[in-house]
Amino acid sequence: MGLFVITAVAVAYGVAAGLLLPRAAYRLSVEPDAVWRDRCPEGHPIAGWLGLPHCRDAAPARPFARPSARPRHTYGVGPGWAAGIAGIAGVVCGGLAWAGGGRPEGVVFVAAVPVLLLLGIVDLAVQRLPDVLTLPLAGALAAGLGGAALVPGAGGSWTGALIGGGALAGAYLLLFLLNPAGLGFGDVKLALALGVTLGWYGWGVWAAGAFLGFLYGALYGLALVLRGRGDRRTAFPFGPFMAAGALTGVLLGGFGA
Repeated sequence: MGLFVITAVAVAYGVAAGLLLPRAAYRLSVEPDAVWRDRCPEGHPIAGWLGLPHCRDAAPARPFARPSARPRHTYGVGPGWAAGIAGIAGVVCGGLAWAGGGRPEGVVFVAAVPVLLLLGIVDLAVQRLPDVLTLPLAGALAAGLGGAALVPGAGGSWTGALIGGGALAGAYLLLFLLNPAGLGFGDVKLALALGVTLGWYGWGVWAAGAFLGFLYGALYGLALVLRGRGDRRTAFPFGPFMAAGALTGVLLGGFGA
């Protein structure tokens, strides 16, 4: 299978997966004392996790009306945002597939993009990173890269990935203990997954991805200050910038490999 075909398949996967994220993002965007939402703003039970955030009224507009004829309302992100999410997912998945050059680890990295994007959306909405996503993601990445390491043509090291995950999580844990108000424990758990991803391509990529996460976050904080929307003590979600830095590092590592 040629690289163009692999990239096209990855783009299509990203777009399709991105369109399925908004409902899950709405369900998971809750306060820390809740696990997830099970009802829409109108009080109707939410059916399933994937898809656009809309549902049909439980009560029909007229007696014996078909479910498809019942009034439908939307909630959460609108169609424009949903299309934007799908576009971002498609671009990122395509870029990772192209950088991966058809190597087996590219499948693992592309598959993880929708989960990272979902985590970023939830963190932006409520400044939390749900355990139901962060910890399974770390395990899935470790297992997936372990399988990729067994396939001929793999471009990284599974041992390096495992060490990288522990090292980045340890570094974030230390930062959390030093300044709990400046970093959430969810960031520590996300760092485990991102460290596994970055460690696959070696310490140079690991350091670049970790640094870029802080750089992106610092630039965002500076933009808030310059626009008068915050100061140096203003809290903002850091998970999206961690993920963006890690994905940039993986892109660099992929092209380098």
